[in-house]
Amino acid sequence: LTEQDGKRALQDHILERAALARVRHGPEIDSAAIMRLLDDRDVVRFPVGLRFDAAALQPGEFGHAAPLGDHPRQGFCLFLHPTFENMREVWPLLIAYHIAPINYGDIAGAEDCELFGATLLGMDIEEYYAQLCAFADSVPG
Repeated sequence: LTEQDGKRALQDHILERAALARVRHGPEIDSAAIMRLLDDRDVVRFPVGLRFDAAALQPGEFGHAAPLGDHPRQGFCLFLHPTFENMREVWPLLIAYHIAPINYGDIAGAEDCELFGATLLGMDIEEYYAQLCAFADSVPG
């Protein structure tokens, strides 16, 4: 097997998990659905709590999934910038981006995050990326 084979297998698995999530929790993924999805261990491998707090974020960062211990099974806290706390309509877009690294760790890159989010939300990858960038750019520096 090559590195390319591994990358293709990862992308295939990401697509399968996103499709499963759409079947179970969609087809429209709103804020309630994305919160249910976080508790679905067939879609999100490890427990995830959501917290609107900028303390754990780098300047300009809209969100970050921080491990709660030495092993992923101990779970994650997904920090989202407080700017988005009352913008429930954008939660799915922001949260979906972080599911790939929660599931796959450091092997999941930005392209994998975009693939999962776009597939989950039924969007074109470029459209998903553009919307994500617009929200990230709105975060106070």
